[in-house]
Amino acid sequence: MADAPVRDSQNAAAPVASSPRRHLLTVVVEDYFQHSAFSNLIQPDRWRRFEARVGTNTRRAMDLLDEYDIRATFFTGGWIAEKMPDVVAEVARRGHEVASKGFYHRPLREMSHREFRDDLRRSRVAIERASGVRCWGHRVAQGTFTPDDLWALDVLAEEGFVYDSSFFPRLADIRKEPWRRFPHQHHHAGQDLWEFPLSSVGPSWLSIPAAGGNYFRQMPPGLMRFVVDSWDRTQAAPFNLYFHVWELDPEMPRIDAVDRLTRVRQYRNLDKMEGILRDYFARYRFGSIAAHLGLDPAAPPATRAVEEAVPTGARTSRRRKASTPPPDEPRVPITIVIPLFNEEEALPYLRNTLDEAMLDFHKQYDVRFVFVDDGSTDATWNVLRTMFGDRPDCAFVQQPKNSGVAAAILAGIRASATEVVCSIDCDCTYDPRQLLEMIPMMTDGVDMVTASPYHPQGQVMNVPEWRLALSKGLSFLYRRLLHNRLATYTACFRVYRRSAVAQIEVTEGGYLGVVEMLARMDLAGSRIVEAPAVLEVRMMGQSKMKVVRTIRGHLGLLARMTATRFQGKDE
Repeated sequence: MADAPVRDSQNAAAPVASSPRRHLLTVVVEDYFQHSAFSNLIQPDRWRRFEARVGTNTRRAMDLLDEYDIRATFFTGGWIAEKMPDVVAEVARRGHEVASKGFYHRPLREMSHREFRDDLRRSRVAIERASGVRCWGHRVAQGTFTPDDLWALDVLAEEGFVYDSSFFPRLADIRKEPWRRFPHQHHHAGQDLWEFPLSSVGPSWLSIPAAGGNYFRQMPPGLMRFVVDSWDRTQAAPFNLYFHVWELDPEMPRIDAVDRLTRVRQYRNLDKMEGILRDYFARYRFGSIAAHLGLDPAAPPATRAVEEAVPTGARTSRRRKASTPPPDEPRVPITIVIPLFNEEEALPYLRNTLDEAMLDFHKQYDVRFVFVDDGSTDATWNVLRTMFGDRPDCAFVQQPKNSGVAAAILAGIRASATEVVCSIDCDCTYDPRQLLEMIPMMTDGVDMVTASPYHPQGQVMNVPEWRLALSKGLSFLYRRLLHNRLATYTACFRVYRRSAVAQIEVTEGGYLGVVEMLARMDLAGSRIVEAPAVLEVRMMGQSKMKVVRTIRGHLGLLARMTATRFQGKDE
């Protein structure tokens, strides 16, 4: 072993060994949308919708390390290794160690012992298959280990891992076992596993994390330099510093569906992170955990037997191919209208979501898209044409000025050539695949099918309570006025019969016009049905709705529609 770790968990009084001043550098390979701060909002089945930047950012990190001749440990998720094996292969080719960070970003406390073992095996197979080298180490995918998680170390030892680096002492975690702050061995059934905690400072009864990443970005630089310098001068164990590859990407897309504190945590000082790291790389020497233990980062994989033990359902998945219908079952032609206003940031998310959803549409439907740019003042039109302009199934309408989402939808409907026309939100707060349940509801005599998250079988996910209260209150008022008694009147996510809606004119702008469309169809005798749907919070970009203006507008619309119904005259 090149740099001997300093403690043994079975002998807390073991002498501290001296070691050269080479510290540990660990790099977390994950994309910006996979971080634990977003785990309640973004599940793994949504990862494909986001613009992938992990490849570029990982290469950016390696280029930075090359400048200082540093070889580090890259903790990589199995999902990334499976979907982007070239990225993982390049990490190994450029001389870095590739270690496991689990397959999905599941917290340990959400997994049983069996699930944790299966996740370890699946990630290890994916990483070794992609990298072509042995996976020696592990770091928990989300959160950190605590003294209550020692059972996980037992599983890691049984699975043949040489080390783990998941423990991050906080507060009183090490009050009774101060040696746990430093590298130590865990013994289980005759097998040894090294634990390399992330570095913390302070007395054993108040351990304060200080290992890098967010701590380096948020804390005063002088204070953090003092902490690391003090460790370098006084501790025999190496400092275990880490960062995420996305922390080198100040231009990353912002996920706005989180609270202010989380946004500060994720995005503050990203533009300074490279400079912060350069300062430490110039001051200290760093290496990988494998090098510290004297392990060969280029050792051949050892997972042939392990791969056979991976559960069948957990083996490498391949992206589903769009199925084609038998020749004697022609597809139903439909059009999907997508209104846009200053949605430059949301367009990559929209493109990926549509690509994913259309895999489920093509068996039954011949889908065409009409994108309506409603007078955007940013680069929406140019980005839209770049992303979709070469597709024969896409048409484009550019409004000369912003007229509101309802006017944009109507413009798209009039530009459509099919009788069945759907409208969806650009931000994909409704999964487009829900149209597969709604379109068949467009039976004879039905002119509109509208999504309803407030239907007894509908669902709302992560939407602020004040938005729910506002929408439900407005629906209550419209239900008292209109003939079609619905749970939701404000959704843009709908299916229309073109012949019943193309001639409608709306006077209201913004989202108010969407309700006006429905109200005018209702008062003209159209039958409108609703489908239970799931509404999610907007991920990318800011909502265009202005609350006070919206409430005042709805009250005015209710008054006008009341006059239309009971006086028999339209304005």
